[in-house]
Amino acid sequence: MFRVYRTKQQSRQRKIELMEDYAYILDYLPSGNPIDVHVEHRSKPIAQAVGEDYFMLLELAPKRGVSLSPGERVYIGRGFREKIAFIYCRIDYDALTSFAKDMLPQIVEKIVTEREKVFVEIFNIAQPITIKLHALELIPTIGKKHLRIILEERKRKPFESYKDLVERGKISNPVKLLTERILKELMGREKYYLFVKPITTSGTIYLGYLPRMYAIASSRETR
Repeated sequence: MFRVYRTKQQSRQRKIELMEDYAYILDYLPSGNPIDVHVEHRSKPIAQAVGEDYFMLLELAPKRGVSLSPGERVYIGRGFREKIAFIYCRIDYDALTSFAKDMLPQIVEKIVTEREKVFVEIFNIAQPITIKLHALELIPTIGKKHLRIILEERKRKPFESYKDLVERGKISNPVKLLTERILKELMGREKYYLFVKPITTSGTIYLGYLPRMYAIASSRETR
């Protein structure tokens, strides 16, 4: 889910408020996390999770008597929640437990695999960031040669699937490459962010492609 509204100071800029409706459990700590920076989280049941839509890393409070399993998909949006009492906060990658960090790659890959129609759109709409750098070059293994092929092919016809990217765009494994890029952004040491909105905005540039990708994929489905 996302909402778009204009700021008073910069009416030409779009500010996007992102909200997660579902999340995947990365780790469940029924006795709390003893090394959590929040004192109140050290002795109460807590779950670490990643949002399904925007890959936000979150700490969740399960409802009383509820047990959660790593890899489980839970509703965290507005209204009635079956298993989650509330969202504690958004956290950064370094706050994840070792187990959560181990779970994260497979969950991200699962989301990218299942949302093919969404993630293929980055190859259709990505634009140059600077004179020398194109947004697609942030995706691992995509250099000037691959970039030229992709740009030429999408002029002829938008990419429609991962198979299409392999055959026309000469991208060997789109799911793997997109997963790698998302994981790098989640680790929070990048200057430019294609997909994940960074917690700290200082020294970072959020390109905000993911909300646009969802909007375009949705519009294509309704045609």
